[in-house]
Amino acid sequence: MSEKPRLTYINGRGRMESIRWLLAAAGVEFEEIFLQTREQLLKLGQDGSLMFHQLPLVEIDGMKLVQCRAILSYIAGKYNLYGKDLKERALIDMYVEGISDLMQLILMFPFSPPEAKEKNIATISEKATERYFPVFEKVLKQHGQDFLVGNRFSWADVQLMEAILAVEEKVPSVLSGFPQLQAFKTKMSNMPTIKKFLQPGSPRKPPPDENYVATVMKIFKLD
Repeated sequence: MSEKPRLTYINGRGRMESIRWLLAAAGVEFEEIFLQTREQLLKLGQDGSLMFHQLPLVEIDGMKLVQCRAILSYIAGKYNLYGKDLKERALIDMYVEGISDLMQLILMFPFSPPEAKEKNIATISEKATERYFPVFEKVLKQHGQDFLVGNRFSWADVQLMEAILAVEEKVPSVLSGFPQLQAFKTKMSNMPTIKKFLQPGSPRKPPPDENYVATVMKIFKLD
């Protein structure tokens, strides 16, 4: 039996959360190592474990993978969540890249100053409802299928589900004008692996708080 993937990051969402989502959606159990000091990060770099001296780090199949996109595409390919051919893979890549642009706003939100948070929430809402969610609403409506690509569960579905829930935490009514996405969210929430990941006690991390922000600032020396 192969070893479980091992994820090294901070005890919080950040750039590792999409990786946790994808592994969980694929039904893959994993182990986590949480860094708490800058010294631990520097030691990983000195040991040669971090190719570009950056996290996240995922150890899987005898490899030490860094760079989120490389990690996610490897996991998607390994667990048959990356389409059946090059055309489907191109669609999945395109959708994932678009969702990643939206998620970048969510990722940076906890680090914005208090006086900017209201404006940033408005920006997230505007981008979600005017640029990104209409695309996926249209895709689902046009082909009338449960999933975004090829009528089968893929990395793009997982990433979209993660984004929907992340935006809803900031803007609870964000899906009010998107009936297809509302139905999509319900279907995804009831998929056994995702349903399990959404339960309390799963590896899913809570929204970032002040402690998470302080830990990130300390470890990555961002202050």
